[in-house]
Amino acid sequence: MKTSIKEVSRRRRQARVRRRVRGSESRPRLCVFRSNKHIYAQVISDESGRTLAAASSLKLEGKSGNRAAAKAVGETIARLCQQANITEVVFDRNGFLYHGRVQELADAARAAGLKF
Repeated sequence: MKTSIKEVSRRRRQARVRRRVRGSESRPRLCVFRSNKHIYAQVISDESGRTLAAASSLKLEGKSGNRAAAKAVGETIARLCQQANITEVVFDRNGFLYHGRVQELADAARAAGLKF
């Protein structure tokens, strides 16, 4: 399958962002992926290569890839981080524009107590 221009542009933005954004044990990376139907968030330590926490809209009932689902995922990931004693993260928008569902997830995570 041929890669679309939109996907190539996102990969280029993703590489540009990833050059500067690195997660550590003390301040891991909050990585967001957005598909047409769902939204996913992972807290990753790049030093050890481990996923410390993960949340997605797949497990939410009645919500798919809309802004309400993004808000719920943001609150869930913040709660999981607090349980794992993670208070600060580095936000990785993964090449997606900071707008709409990505922004909603970030705002909900901040409101739930996560610092970035």
